[in-house]
Order: sequence, then C-alpha cells, then structure tokens
Amino acid sequence: MGIDIKALNSLSEAFVQASYMWLNLDIRLFTYSERLIMSLAPYTFFKCLGDETRARIMLMLSAEGELCVCELIWALDDNQSKVSRHLAQLRACGLLADRRQGQWVYYRLHPELEQWALDVLNVTTQAHQSWVNDHQGRLAAMEDRPVRQASCC
Repeated sequence: MGIDIKALNSLSEAFVQASYMWLNLDIRLFTYSERLIMSLAPYTFFKCLGDETRARIMLMLSAEGELCVCELIWALDDNQSKVSRHLAQLRACGLLADRRQGQWVYYRLHPELEQWALDVLNVTTQAHQSWVNDHQGRLAAMEDRPVRQASCC
C-alpha cells in the first residue's frame, strides 16, 4: 500500500481553503467590530446589553477596569462557558477589548467606546451600586486571583 498522492494533495488543498475561510472570517469580524465602535448607535449598544449576564459583565468592568475571565466567573457566580460566550458577544459588538497574559485573558471596556456609552454605564453603576457591590464582594473573597503585569508598550 502506497500513499495516495492525489488524495493527499486534495486534502492539503481543502486545509488551505478552510484556513483561508477562517482567516477571512476573522478579518471580517474584526472589521465589523471596528466599524461598530466607530459609529455605535444607541440601538446597537442597548441590544448588546440586552441580556442580564452581559449587562452584569459591562457594569463590573465599568467599576473594576479590567478583569480576567476567571475573576468574572467568580464575581458573577456563573459557569465558564456562559461567561465566555457572553464576553465573546460583547467583544463582537465592539464594546470590549481583551489582552492575553500567559494563560489568562483579561477584558476591559473598549478604549474607543464613545463617551455617551461610558456615561450610561457609569450612571447605571452608580444608581445600582448595591447590585455591583454584591459582585465586588464575591470578587474580593476570591483567593489566588491572577497577578496583572504592566504592559511593556
């Protein structure tokens, strides 16, 4: 039995095409989220916050600045898959930015988020401080929180 070169080439071509499709999809998603942040309409903003978990994540990040996924899971008392799914949706909306530090992924409000959107989050956080305090209390009780390193750039 020999190696079927034709089948191998066909498989190789399929892999290249699949890789190109994923790369193209990533570029389109990045471009889409960048366009959203440049012209964030109130409808889009509130639609992205239209779930309790996404709203809680945004208010926690508004209050705390930057949190790792594990900190959000602990603070919100939710499971990893649910929190990660909602973080991905918020990032796709252009509301969040992330950075990797070793095994940790940290999320923060997108640095180009429009001022009116930041004001809405700040007013909501202040008006419902007891709700945010519950999450912050759980976060304060978390042991072995990841240590943030300053960015080198």
